Amino acid sequence: MTKEATGTCLCGKITLKAKQMNTSLGACHCATCRKWTGGPFLAVDCGSSVNVQGEEFLSVYNSSDWGERAFCKSCGTILFFRLKDHSFYSVSAELFNEPELKFETQIFIDSKPDYYEFANPTKNMTGEEVFAAFAPKS
Repeated sequence: MTKEATGTCLCGKITLKAKQMNTSLGACHCATCRKWTGGPFLAVDCGSSVNVQGEEFLSVYNSSDWGERAFCKSCGTILFFRLKDHSFYSVSAELFNEPELKFETQIFIDSKPDYYEFANPTKNMTGEEVFAAFAPKS
């Protein structure tokens, strides 16, 4: 299920408006996400329709050949991972204060360290499965 959603960073200088926030929550366990967030990145798929207000406070880090990560320059809030062509935004779930989220997917499960475990039954994908499913087809 998708819905419109609006969220802000901690200081409120950045507002994100998603036209199609998916209410299915996912966790990414890749090493980059864990280093970036201090744990798994809990996020929602917002497709390509994300509007950023307060762009002067937006900092974007080029984290790979295909993706980049954004945070607020003022308060440091982690905002989103997006593909460089802006065709996909994975937005930090807690920006939206959305009570209807359902935890359904974990990706890069083969990179998850042994020191934590979620109790929820989820669809789990390895890094290889993620790239096979989402990498651009040539």
